[in-house]
Amino acid sequence: MADIESARATFGRFDADGDGFVTADEYSAAMKAMGDAFVTGAVADAVIASKDANGDKLLSFDEFWASLNK
Repeated sequence: MADIESARATFGRFDADGDGFVTADEYSAAMKAMGDAFVTGAVADAVIASKDANGDKLLSFDEFWASLNK
């Protein structure tokens, strides 16, 4: 099981605007900032979709947390 405080800190690095959700654009930008220039829009969309339980094309902290604990 992941540490929830570490998970919140990591989620915060991806949630650039602080609205509580990570978009594909935010995900892509964060990955590029961490040195992964190969995360295209399509890849970011696929990553978000794979963890997006309610289908709103956004990743909430609860969805992120659930994906860490599978």
